[in-house]
Amino acid sequence: MSFTATELNGSKVEQYKQLTEQARGLVFEESNLIANAANLSALVYHALPEVNWVGFYLFDGTELVVGPFQGQPACVRIALSKGVCGAAATTRETQRVADVHAFPGHIACDANTRSEVVVPLYQGDTLIGVFDLDSPVPNRFDADDQAGLEAIAEVFLSSIG
Repeated sequence: MSFTATELNGSKVEQYKQLTEQARGLVFEESNLIANAANLSALVYHALPEVNWVGFYLFDGTELVVGPFQGQPACVRIALSKGVCGAAATTRETQRVADVHAFPGHIACDANTRSEVVVPLYQGDTLIGVFDLDSPVPNRFDADDQAGLEAIAEVFLSSIG
């Protein structure tokens, strides 16, 4: 398989539509969770400006364990009761945090991170994990980012069956 990422253009909404199409192409005919998480992390990390970490935490039946990612080394395990990732996993709602230092129980894996968005990954009632993005810029993520990243998370979930 040969894949080439193309430069995004247009409005932010248009760029996310393009990125989602690239994500679909990247995981086309591949169902391996690790392979798809790895490639989607790389795709999104290199496509979006002002992000310092993009990746997946995968649920092992007890807690979230770091999976494929791009960025600085990360916390290995996150309890479901801790941090932005734990909140997304337990509430089943995307967490968009303008200032992580103001988030109760925030886990500072990278001291440079200022804002974060975490999309929960569920198949039916089964928790697969979370899709996590960090930025060194306060209030980096808006509603358009959230919608776009949720669409990419759906591509991931669809790919793993």
